[in-house]
Amino acid sequence: MRILDVSLVTQAIKEMCIEANHFLAEDMRCVLDKASQEESSTLGRQILEQLQENLSIAGEDMIPICQDTGMAVVFAEVGQDVHLTGGLLEEAIHEGVRQGYIEGYLRKSVVGDPIFRENTKDNTPAVIHYKIVSGEQVRLTFMPKGFGSENMSKVYMLKPADGIEGVKEAILNAVKEAGPNACPPMVIGVGIGGTFEKCALMSKEALARPVNEGSPIPYVRELEQELLDKINQLGIGPGGLGGRVTALAININTYPTHIAGLPVAVNICCHVNRHATRVL
Repeated sequence: MRILDVSLVTQAIKEMCIEANHFLAEDMRCVLDKASQEESSTLGRQILEQLQENLSIAGEDMIPICQDTGMAVVFAEVGQDVHLTGGLLEEAIHEGVRQGYIEGYLRKSVVGDPIFRENTKDNTPAVIHYKIVSGEQVRLTFMPKGFGSENMSKVYMLKPADGIEGVKEAILNAVKEAGPNACPPMVIGVGIGGTFEKCALMSKEALARPVNEGSPIPYVRELEQELLDKINQLGIGPGGLGGRVTALAININTYPTHIAGLPVAVNICCHVNRHATRVL
């Protein structure tokens, strides 16, 4: 049994808050560079070049990549052979977010009640998803999710008879409806199967998967490529102003489901798809 003080969790979350909001993850940098080379529209190339310039300035001058520094989403994979001490894990995560957003001078965008909407002033609470896994490590993935793209996300409760063609249509419709509002070129996370809430969670998890890693399931990997090609034929383009590159990647996760259902969730993210990971 390994002993781990939760103060290390707080420190890691704090660091990731600042890192993810100022520096693009390496997998995203690679696909953005590729997009700049492949974009056929002159205006589209100019927009992609401006986005890359913005990223460079953000890193050099420690200015957030985007003014919307997001609502903090944390995936915590906790090894069952870890004993956490020094406090509650959940409180440690919230404290890390609080410190990161205050000390990093990041915009605080969270309101304490969805109706009365008073700002919490430190971007807490985070949205935390836990998973108990084997081993004696804690793996933390931090994702600051901006709401320009989050608001464009969809859940579809399809019928089994809709089949794979219905799934494709649902995903394409979600992207079409998002249009320029999701700050394209987009990254698209998809969850297929499970239940209403499970498919939504899978779509969020899919965004955290490196975009250069296709699904390990052959037919899903082919579906990812097919849909990416179709999305990039929609003509929405960078900034929604036309062009070839509407999406940088699409990641799909699947899970068993009920004989009567075919849930599909589409979680859309903007071109930066911010995320960072630490293993403790």
